[in-house]
Amino acid sequence: MTGYVDAHHHIWRQADLPWLVGPMQPRIFGPYEPIRRDYPIEEYLDDIAGNGVTQSVYVQTNWAKDGFEDEAAWVQRTADQHGFPHAIVAYADLAVSDARPQFDRLARYPLVCGVRMQLHWHDNPLYRFAASPDLCSDPNIRANVARLADYGWSFDLQVFARQMAGAAELAQSCPSVTFILQHAGMLEDLSPAGREPWRNGMQRLAACSNVVSKLSGLGTFIRRNDPAHVADIVRETIAMYGPDRCLFGSNFPIEKLWTDYCALVAAYEVAIEGLDSRAQAQVMGETARRVYRLG
Repeated sequence: MTGYVDAHHHIWRQADLPWLVGPMQPRIFGPYEPIRRDYPIEEYLDDIAGNGVTQSVYVQTNWAKDGFEDEAAWVQRTADQHGFPHAIVAYADLAVSDARPQFDRLARYPLVCGVRMQLHWHDNPLYRFAASPDLCSDPNIRANVARLADYGWSFDLQVFARQMAGAAELAQSCPSVTFILQHAGMLEDLSPAGREPWRNGMQRLAACSNVVSKLSGLGTFIRRNDPAHVADIVRETIAMYGPDRCLFGSNFPIEKLWTDYCALVAAYEVAIEGLDSRAQAQVMGETARRVYRLG
């Protein structure tokens, strides 16, 4: 197949990212010394070469908060010069009373199509990002996510299983916004006891017609590219959401810590080989083109 869309990747300059500067810290994806450096668009294009990817979506990488517009501007310039990426999911602080001034600044960059503010919280401090587990019910965040509809933008939703009930309520309260669930709901506990809340939460989100699921970052908690694991999560997620509500993403260069791009794509191709050709095309490109409105 060709015409793939990588709906979740990053590029960066190390100096722009506080979390990549200074001593290495414990991270959700483990040791990251090999990527504690610049990851320019040229290297990303080398990584995807020959793997059928014709379009891509950049997802924000946690610049300093006041650098949110600088991040969008830099990625826009990069795209103008190189033809990749084709869309930008930018950062905005949705916890403020009114995020529209931030949205207005981001709207200056034509590739901006959505916002991600990571809301994931976990009992395990290593997996924790947000300040509290209940930000999905925060009145400011609810109001600002709803305001994304006025800009025609989507919201990249990142939560753990035990936050999914609140996330579903957030999605229901913003019916005009498309929610793009990150990393198939980040299943971190593969035991039967761990899968149950993930499965229940995923089904609850799947019941919201404005939620789709990104199939990405599946090596985060096992720190390897395991085709059987990829197939397990991909097939169960597609069974819940349908191929027209699932989209492939590489999460490069994070996944580059343990695999190359060709092996990653091969794992996804095996995972969806039981689908018909139309459904395969949806998962690997069509769904992303629709929800991110790629040209």
